[in-house]
Amino acid sequence: MTKTTNQTAPSLLAALPDSPEKLNGVRIKHTRIGQMMNELETLIYPESQDSILLVCGPTGVGKSTLATHIVSNALQKATEEMEQDAGVIPAVYVQAPSSGEDDFSWRLFYQRILQQLEGELSMKKTAYGIDTETGRMVRPRGATGNSLSALRTAVEKALTARQTRFLVIDEAAHIIRQTRQSRLGIQLDTLKSLANECGTQMVLVGAYDLYQLVSLSGQLARRTHVLHFERYRQDSEEDLRAFRACVQKFQNTLPDLWGEQLMPHAEALLENTLGCVGTLSCVLTRAAKLAQKDGRWSVDALRRALLTEAQRHQILEEIMDGEAAINPGLTRTMPRSHIHNNRRPSRSVA
Repeated sequence: MTKTTNQTAPSLLAALPDSPEKLNGVRIKHTRIGQMMNELETLIYPESQDSILLVCGPTGVGKSTLATHIVSNALQKATEEMEQDAGVIPAVYVQAPSSGEDDFSWRLFYQRILQQLEGELSMKKTAYGIDTETGRMVRPRGATGNSLSALRTAVEKALTARQTRFLVIDEAAHIIRQTRQSRLGIQLDTLKSLANECGTQMVLVGAYDLYQLVSLSGQLARRTHVLHFERYRQDSEEDLRAFRACVQKFQNTLPDLWGEQLMPHAEALLENTLGCVGTLSCVLTRAAKLAQKDGRWSVDALRRALLTEAQRHQILEEIMDGEAAINPGLTRTMPRSHIHNNRRPSRSVA
């Protein structure tokens, strides 16, 4: 940590007007997120052969922020279309459930999708499974109506009726962690089938273990595209500038608390948080709470908020393992062009 005096300006010794809670809703659309959004928006289009888009990255890199940004951006761009047809929902965000069951709960997953697709429709509601009086989704009761297949059919109809172009599944690694190895192919086939049936692309966002899905079969690999959501690195000047810009934005959120005293520690924060902006947000929120409790800013409050060496070591190991696994799989080589020369080699004259 950069050495700085712990003395605080008198104006900061008073009760701090800035509330650390301001940081809770801060979702910075930083450089990496902008890059990932541009690539995703390019790859999401009607009739795409990429049924599934995998976004993999380390913990705390900002994957959930990316997931919410890409959906909200799509909804904003479709404002006029949605005003003309209230039934349209072009993009949907859900979290893959971690239900505590032995296997991944498709029932709960489908229910979460249906919850996001409830509401008024400009089409005949009975065809969509919506009560004509209340405008709410009809959830059939009983063993038959509430079966897994009935929920699946309801999701298919809902996504089609809502003209949903893509579905973002955050924490998608839960699908893997709650599934026996022998059933992984079935799980991804289920998503691919849903995408094909509804014309809705699936964007799976999760940790590096999500990447193993592409190696399950050639068919799945062909219909899946992988994007690597990387962290900011200390050995890159461009990354350092981008990370400093993130620290600056956090500093600007609580100017009365931090003043200009946060930026001198930007490089130390990059090292401690391993270049992950989500982790940076957690550290700075803790630092702000500690400073509020102390009644003043101090380097000590920031130091106490950092990841411990044990925490940092564990996260770094996972990052290194994940990067080592995914990077070779992302190598794309343009095959050499073979120029066929039909002329026979000339014979030497003795």
